[in-house]
Amino acid sequence: MEIPKGASLVYVSFSAEINPTTTESLIAVMANCANAEVKKVYLMLSTPGGRVMDGMNLYTVLQGMPFELVTHNVGNVDSIGNVVFLAGQKRYAAPNATFMFHGVGFTIANTRLEEKDCRERLGNILSDQTRMGNVIAAHTNLSKEEIAELFKEAQTKDANFAIDKGIIHEIRKLQITSGCPIISLVFKR
Repeated sequence: MEIPKGASLVYVSFSAEINPTTTESLIAVMANCANAEVKKVYLMLSTPGGRVMDGMNLYTVLQGMPFELVTHNVGNVDSIGNVVFLAGQKRYAAPNATFMFHGVGFTIANTRLEEKDCRERLGNILSDQTRMGNVIAAHTNLSKEEIAELFKEAQTKDANFAIDKGIIHEIRKLQITSGCPIISLVFKR
């Protein structure tokens, strides 16, 4: 889809896991919006989370874009998706939207680990949790202690929790402005 040069508002729908393919696709769409000198991008987001590395990449790139970014949780924002969501200067959630927080982990299958491997993995986990926690603390009114507890609890929170803790600015239904371009990212499942 061609993005009109100087468009005042473009909607982007992202409903996928955060991995290298989806990250690169979303960055490409956002770069096209920047190149078209779009004034505001409204990111409709729902994600089960994914890889911390890719989520941190998305967050950093989204923060650097030359347009106003609005993020709207239209379903579930889980795990590293919370960091991506917090890139928005304005943040909204649908009334039935949820946010899930948990600690960082890794999957292991038929792998032999020695002490040095375990220490390296633990170091990576703690480093990723610290980076995620710092972003969450910078954009919300959650304390570092509350964030650490959220990571341990692995619980799903509702939109009311999100507004109380400053994760979102408002609970609101999604309302797409007529005539504005809508870009829907679609991935093979």
